[in-house]
Amino acid sequence: VQLQASGGGLVQAGGSLRLSCVASQSIFSVRDVGWYRQPPGKERELVATITNGGRTNYADFVKGRFTISRDITQNTMYLQMNSLKPEDTAVYYCNVIGRRGEHYWGQGTLVTVSS
Repeated sequence: VQLQASGGGLVQAGGSLRLSCVASQSIFSVRDVGWYRQPPGKERELVATITNGGRTNYADFVKGRFTISRDITQNTMYLQMNSLKPEDTAVYYCNVIGRRGEHYWGQGTLVTVSS
């Protein structure tokens, strides 16, 4: 599965961005889809996921501000990011976990939040 992420950019604190990630194959039967991020100089961390059954999971630092969603008919996942903070600055990666537990990653899209 190839993943193409887009939607990153420069935004002021308090603003919003919507990230998109299109998969080259159907995401109907995958185990999970999700978003991770890697802030400058730090490790990659989980942001949000959706299971095959539709259950969502969010990191504490984005709860109430970010919303993950997917459109199975379009093989696309989204991350709506509201009330952005400078500490949300990172490269954001989309991720798919296949039925056998294999991971697929997008190329990353940079989000920069200015104060």
